[in-house]
Amino acid sequence: MSAIFQASRWTRGNFLFPTRFEITPDSVVRRKRRWFSSNEETIHLSRVASVGIQAGLMFADVRIESTGGGEDLVSHGHWKGDAKAIRNIIQDWQTRNLPPARPETVARSDS
Repeated sequence: MSAIFQASRWTRGNFLFPTRFEITPDSVVRRKRRWFSSNEETIHLSRVASVGIQAGLMFADVRIESTGGGEDLVSHGHWKGDAKAIRNIIQDWQTRNLPPARPETVARSDS
């Protein structure tokens, strides 16, 4: 099962070839077509550090940051509901498949 979220054609950079996020069972794929080529970037869901949403009145920009450094997956002009769904799908997958984070150990002073 995969979910595809397409940016609105009404937003900058998406008129002819809107950006798409596809969330597969194990990764997030960002696809951006051009006239004679396409750009595809993938991050495994276990390597997603955070999902940032910068929302406006109707549309939102989505930034998916990876834990291993490198380029973030960024897309402009998604509907706000789609942006929240992207975040929720990723967080649900991580909750089900990753071990819980260990609490930070606090250094104590015995003085």
